[in-house]
Amino acid sequence: MAEKNPEKGYIALLGWAMGAIEAAERFDRRYVVVAPEWAEDYCKEHDIPFVPWNFERLNDRSLEIAEKLKEMGVDAAVPLFEEVVEWAGAINSVLMDNPRLHGQAVLFRDKALMKRRAQLGGIRVGIFEEAHERDDVYRFFKRVNQTLLKLDGDTEDPIHLKAFDKAGCLGHRMIKSAEEIEQIPDAEYPLLMESHLDGWEFAVEAWVWNGKIQFLNISEYVTLGYSVFVPATPELESWRNLITQQIELLIKTFDIKFGQIHPEYFVTSDGTMYFGEVAYRPPGFKAFELIERAYGFSAYQASMLVFDPNTTQEEVDAFFPEEVTGAKGYAGCFGVYPRKRVVSKLEIPQEVSEHEYFDFHELNAPLQETVTKRNAFGTHWGLVFFFGDSPHKLRDLLKHQEELDYYV
Repeated sequence: MAEKNPEKGYIALLGWAMGAIEAAERFDRRYVVVAPEWAEDYCKEHDIPFVPWNFERLNDRSLEIAEKLKEMGVDAAVPLFEEVVEWAGAINSVLMDNPRLHGQAVLFRDKALMKRRAQLGGIRVGIFEEAHERDDVYRFFKRVNQTLLKLDGDTEDPIHLKAFDKAGCLGHRMIKSAEEIEQIPDAEYPLLMESHLDGWEFAVEAWVWNGKIQFLNISEYVTLGYSVFVPATPELESWRNLITQQIELLIKTFDIKFGQIHPEYFVTSDGTMYFGEVAYRPPGFKAFELIERAYGFSAYQASMLVFDPNTTQEEVDAFFPEEVTGAKGYAGCFGVYPRKRVVSKLEIPQEVSEHEYFDFHELNAPLQETVTKRNAFGTHWGLVFFFGDSPHKLRDLLKHQEELDYYV
């Protein structure tokens, strides 16, 4: 454990992520983990500072945890996953005596409100509406294609359906025909509907302090829901200045003074950028781990740094390396989902295990033989990690993984 500096901030980590806890152990800030009661035994066994709290819907007891942390002397709450972002906003509004922080967190959680705030700020977004029932989806699908002047016999333009407040690809469906609308379970309503945006989709991880970007990483998707790597190829990095301008507009529009954001965008061939969404927490697909592998700094510690009101500009400047040129190589990962309907064992393909870019994997033996059909983008069974010195070689390698069987 690193020695803790009482002059620096006292950080509450909301949720459970071993990577964040290990990073906090090595950092010079005091910290406490706020997580459900099931984590208590583990924390006691490993001397991890712990406060139990069940993150259910915000209710009349919501202030209780904020007041408790304030009494402990905690300076800031850092959300570790999507479902605690609103909690972090509510808690920080008390810790920092700034009621606006809770309202801001609500915008980060509700994708429809988020899109409207973006529009008000002059950020380019696609067409979107809320759907409360199946008929709403039919009407939206028809209207979008009418707007695009589709004629009978033309291929219809797809639309996207997303859950209002879930992370990443959870609840994300692409609808290509009216027939597919029938397959949406009633339990998924209400949801957000969006027009399809053609372009190069990518993600950004930006650390903001004092209202300004301190470090900006561009994560390049190879196939959405399957693979990503950092830093991006020179082709995508060539848009960095434009991307930075858009992130600065986003920071201004959402009035972000500190913290770590994870927006997603599309850039078209003529350089037009469309806003997808923005999250106020670490991204999925272990992007923080990929950034640490590529650059050498802990992205979790970076988040604690920019949430801490006691941080200085000198400390921030010393923490972050140069963007892109400061990377030691390119790090990527692939989310494995069985390609067969019946599997019996995990078998890493020899061409993968012997490849010079292969780093490690987090795959486990199958718990069942029958593989359920992947629902929408679905959830992968585990990740395979790669590291190398060529972004193009890594990109092609990640794409090739889609043709391989890890479960046989």
